[in-house]
Amino acid sequence: MPDKHTHNGFSGNIHIGSDHAGFNLKADLLEYLRSLDVDSGIEDCGTYDPGRFDYPRAARAVCRAVLADSGMGILICGSGIGVSMSANRMPGIRAALCTHEFHARMSRAHNNANVICFGERVTAAPLARELLKIFMETPFSGGRHAKRVELIELFTDIRIEK
Repeated sequence: MPDKHTHNGFSGNIHIGSDHAGFNLKADLLEYLRSLDVDSGIEDCGTYDPGRFDYPRAARAVCRAVLADSGMGILICGSGIGVSMSANRMPGIRAALCTHEFHARMSRAHNNANVICFGERVTAAPLARELLKIFMETPFSGGRHAKRVELIELFTDIRIEK
C-alpha cells in the first residue's frame, strides 16, 4: 500500500472551487485528488454545474474555508487571473497563478502560497495535475523568506489616500 500523500505545511483540508469556465478542470482535479491517498479531506466548494457562476464567489468560498482550517486551496477560472486577483484581496491568502513547475515550487518554497490557481483555457489537465502535485509536496523554506511573507500580511491593511 502506498504512503499517504501529504500536502506540506497545511494542517487542514484541501478546498477546491471554480467558476463556470473552470468547471471541467475542477472535475478533473477532484478526480485526481481522490485518486491520491491524501491525509486530509477534500472539500468541493462549487460551482456544482457548468452554468454561469462568478469567479469572485468561487474565490471567496475557497479562501474562507482555507482560512478556517489552515488548509490549502485550489481555484480555477478561464484564465486563472480572475480567481487569483479575487483570492489575493483576502488577508491571510497568498494565491499563486501557476503555469509552470517553477511557479508551483517557488510559490510554496519562497512565498508560502496557500492557494494555487489555474486557468482552464490555458492549462491542460495533465499539466495542472503535475503542478498541483508539486505545490502539495513542496514545503515552505522559511528563513529569509519568512520575513517577506510577514511583510505581505503587514501590507494587506495599507490604504492609499487620494
